[in-house]
Amino acid sequence: MAIEFTDANFEELVIKSQKPVLVDFWAEWCGPCRMITPIVEELYNDFKEKAVIGKVNVDENPDVTTNYGIRNIPTILFFKNGEVVEKVVGVVPKSQLAAKIDALL
Repeated sequence: MAIEFTDANFEELVIKSQKPVLVDFWAEWCGPCRMITPIVEELYNDFKEKAVIGKVNVDENPDVTTNYGIRNIPTILFFKNGEVVEKVVGVVPKSQLAAKIDALL
């Protein structure tokens, strides 16, 4: 299961990660977010040895959500060495997200 990032653990698990990180910003009430959840879970299983894959519930974690200017969900941010290097908004195919992770490895 994808990691649950929170305001409390975001710096430790995302910013300080030695591996590339995919962060899916989502909410329970968001239909498109529910469509992308299985894709994020598959990516977690596919890349768990090489990358960190997780989710931020925007309703429960306002600090991280605000810090990264998340206004639309789902939004997926890709981090490398603690910096945002790529951003995807909306539902996209698994292959597109996997290619972005591969490019960061």
